[in-house]
Amino acid sequence: MSRLKEKLRQKIEAWRPRTAKLVKEHGDVKLGDVTIGQAIGGARGVKCLVTDISYLDPLEGIRFRGYTIPETLERLPKVPGSEMPYVEGHVYLLLTGDIPTMDEVVEVAEEFKKRKAVPQYVFDILRAMPRDTHPMTMLSAAILAMQRESVFVQKYNAGISKMDYWDPTYEEALDLLAKLPQIAAYIFRMKYRSDTIIPPDPNLDMGGNFAHMMGIGKPYDDVSRLYFILHSDHESGNVSAHTGHLIASALSDIYYSLSGMINGLAGPLHGLANQEVLRWIQGVMDKMGGKVPTDEEMKKFVWDTLQSGQVVPGFGHAVLRKTDPRYMAQREFCLKHLPDDLIFKYVDVLFRVVPPILEQQGKAKNPWPNVDAQSGVIQWYYGVKEYDFYTVLFGVGRAIGVAANIVWDRALGYPIERPKSVTTAMLEEVAAKK
Repeated sequence: MSRLKEKLRQKIEAWRPRTAKLVKEHGDVKLGDVTIGQAIGGARGVKCLVTDISYLDPLEGIRFRGYTIPETLERLPKVPGSEMPYVEGHVYLLLTGDIPTMDEVVEVAEEFKKRKAVPQYVFDILRAMPRDTHPMTMLSAAILAMQRESVFVQKYNAGISKMDYWDPTYEEALDLLAKLPQIAAYIFRMKYRSDTIIPPDPNLDMGGNFAHMMGIGKPYDDVSRLYFILHSDHESGNVSAHTGHLIASALSDIYYSLSGMINGLAGPLHGLANQEVLRWIQGVMDKMGGKVPTDEEMKKFVWDTLQSGQVVPGFGHAVLRKTDPRYMAQREFCLKHLPDDLIFKYVDVLFRVVPPILEQQGKAKNPWPNVDAQSGVIQWYYGVKEYDFYTVLFGVGRAIGVAANIVWDRALGYPIERPKSVTTAMLEEVAAKK
């Protein structure tokens, strides 16, 4: 048994009594009331999910296992010669809650290398699809195709104890996570680079190998590491994460669950936001003749945009009440590596002028930029100019957190999800009594 798996087993054994006690002794304690607005409005803000993998703090942004993004990036062991941490170390953190040592990270990286070989039939399936198929469709199909490899299904059919469900789930989670970079890069090269496939390098870590297979030189390896870590998890309630949880709650395996997660992520209200922001910024550049605007010129443009009934994409967040730390991490990278890039200069001006305008307008609860306001800019700079592929990158990262959550869901024996519905007439009856 690997050190990571043994550490995880110990953590699970220590954690189980906590959840069991809460259910047994305090199961009737109310967390809060649900309003009619929440029932109709997508259950926003309803506290009814549990995850210890990450928490979205309104003032500090996402915390991975209690660590803020700056703390995560600072404390995780760095790839030698690189600015960014091993993605494999982040996997260790999300699974165990502990910052790994360099030895522990290297061990996980080696385990990923052993598991990363993608079955040939996956490539055959991808190649059989029309080349104009959306890359998210391809990614979802590739993941689903590997369901035949499920370790959990094999063990479940053999009659494994419910207390051990987490074990095969862990195994297939690592199996799939190790394969996703090659699948994603294969889709990119097949669709957008004249079908010139670059085989994986057995000596590279997950982020470095992805950059290699994409055919993009340094520091794109650090871009990949940063991107996968920043997008890895975002609590349980967002569409992609919750879809993965929900499917897994039926004891569907990791492959079914993460394929569904990808499908949810593909929606324009979720994972497609980063490409929408970049497209909007480039539209602004066209209207301004491609020159870098002054702050005053941009202020006028933003006010004109708002007064015409349109929005400024990339600003605002449902929960956050400050600039998204994921945005700031990418901004710091841009300031160091692409400070003179024209698109980034527009992003920089928007960063300065939009929040005060939105505050003055008074409609936005959070006038600060979110992660999507920066993500696409970096990808474009390094040559990934195919908008549709951006969400595939998001999906590879998000799979890490969702897989970790599913392992823990199985470890703690969480039941199948089954919320209760009401009719509109019932809501009207309740409203009439107020």
